[in-house]
Amino acid sequence: MTEAELQRQKEMQQAEELLFTGPQALGFVKGLFHGHFVSDWVMPYPRIAAAERPKIDQTLGDLRGFLDEHLDAPEIDRQADIPRDVIDGLGRVGVLGATAPPEVGGDGFTQMANCRILEEIGRRCASTSVFVNAHHSIGIRALLLFGTQEQQRQWLPKLVTGEQLGAFALTEREAGSDAANVQMTATPSADGSHFVLNGEKRYITNAAIAQVLTVMARTPVPGKEGKTSITAFLVTPDMPGFEILEARMPKMGIRGTATGRFAMRDVKVPKENILGPPGKGLKVALTVLDFGRTTFGACCTGAAKTCLELAVKHANTRKQFNKTLGNFHLVKEKIARIAADAYAMEAMTTITASLIDRGLEDYMLETAMLKVFTTERLWECINDAFQIYGGSAYFVDLPLERMLRDARINQIGEGSNEVLTSFIALVGMRGPGMEFKEIYDTMLKPTREGGIGKAWSAGMHRLGATVRIPDVPVRSAELRSFANQLGRSIWRFNLAVNKSLILYREPILDMQLVQERIAGAAMDLFASTAVLSRWDSEIQFAQGNGEKPSQRNTAAELFLRQSFRRIRNYLAGLGDNDDKFILRAADSALG
Repeated sequence: MTEAELQRQKEMQQAEELLFTGPQALGFVKGLFHGHFVSDWVMPYPRIAAAERPKIDQTLGDLRGFLDEHLDAPEIDRQADIPRDVIDGLGRVGVLGATAPPEVGGDGFTQMANCRILEEIGRRCASTSVFVNAHHSIGIRALLLFGTQEQQRQWLPKLVTGEQLGAFALTEREAGSDAANVQMTATPSADGSHFVLNGEKRYITNAAIAQVLTVMARTPVPGKEGKTSITAFLVTPDMPGFEILEARMPKMGIRGTATGRFAMRDVKVPKENILGPPGKGLKVALTVLDFGRTTFGACCTGAAKTCLELAVKHANTRKQFNKTLGNFHLVKEKIARIAADAYAMEAMTTITASLIDRGLEDYMLETAMLKVFTTERLWECINDAFQIYGGSAYFVDLPLERMLRDARINQIGEGSNEVLTSFIALVGMRGPGMEFKEIYDTMLKPTREGGIGKAWSAGMHRLGATVRIPDVPVRSAELRSFANQLGRSIWRFNLAVNKSLILYREPILDMQLVQERIAGAAMDLFASTAVLSRWDSEIQFAQGNGEKPSQRNTAAELFLRQSFRRIRNYLAGLGDNDDKFILRAADSALG
């Protein structure tokens, strides 16, 4: 391997180690890359615990009543502001501290329950859902996960009620999806009592309205001259040297959010305001973003359901050529696609949130997949609904033009979809890739210490996955054929990953068009699993109540059929593609 390739392998390993340490059970998505179906991560389909259900139902009822009466999404968009009375109301309902423990004034909800709340807001107003996400899902999440008891007692009570608001400040001119490239500095004072922060942050939601900001800055590593690492700090805007450069940056969509830019010029932050272990700020940031991506998925799911409601309503009432639009097959196609995708988005969000609630550690690939999948699907849902409405959707008296503007940021924020797609493929392939490396290294040097044993173990793992089709244990007999198709798809996917690793070896680290197909197939395998698990649970629930399902779940069936076809196309594209011509044309255009 070249020096650059060795560095890339090291970076991938560090990316994984940032989020967890010690031996890990094989997670669901990593299992797919190994040719396994880790069923206990996804089946049976998770449900909110019976003890929590009355409380979340009450909160959702209160929230719907409040939103119906007080939330005016078009006015928020026009005024580019979420009124303070709306924020106060969300605080009273319990939205702004939903997952915080009761001892600091929160409701102690699970992440699954919190996703139900964000889905409801996402149905109505993207600006408001992004505001809540910025405050709660990432703004105070670091405090909930990494704060000391003293920090939590000091900061959380006012944050969970909305009396004070939170923000999460990572992004800079040189640090976006590349979270490790933070340039803001934090220099320790001579007596060690505080740090002096200098630098700028931009595109920070709630920046100018927050009273508590989680700020990432680069600190020196003790005992290692010239080496730095990232540390998380709790910062308040009343600290001397904190300056808002732009309170509300004008933007295309989610206009109600206060997206700002600020500078810190010799700001003294007490050492007691370090959040989490010193030098582990990147772990803090990436862990927080994992939580945020699940509620991101919930917001997109809510918006997709709104698209379905709008599309169905218009298709059943609008007449052209003496027929309602719902009678035309090309309109039916769009409505069916929205229904299938919305069903899958909800299933995938629920399963991913449940991984957090169960205390599992290694779910970073699942949250990355959820973010990419739901944001891409929502964009298509809005586009389809827009097309069904035709020219009328272009005007501001309907919500679709606002939804279109609001949704575009989703594929960029909290890690761009292109970066996450490569991340999914590279981290997923790392496990089987290391097994092939053991075999290859032993072939080159049979006498190396422990080589034969490691190579034998790796070979058996690879061989076992090659000859065995994974079992997908659905409980409903009517779904067995879909389960068999899913198992065969996982087997074919594993073969394709093995072939790509053998064919391309280290250069695959830079072959993003190959990575995109592998990640796309893996995402559809995860989405199909979530849909199958949910459908299986619905059938079992109906049968447990003595009911017979009156008809097949057509949305679930359509999604599975289309998903399996996409998987086949992704895998076929690994061998039949125009990659070299794409790159030639791009290079020609780039000069």
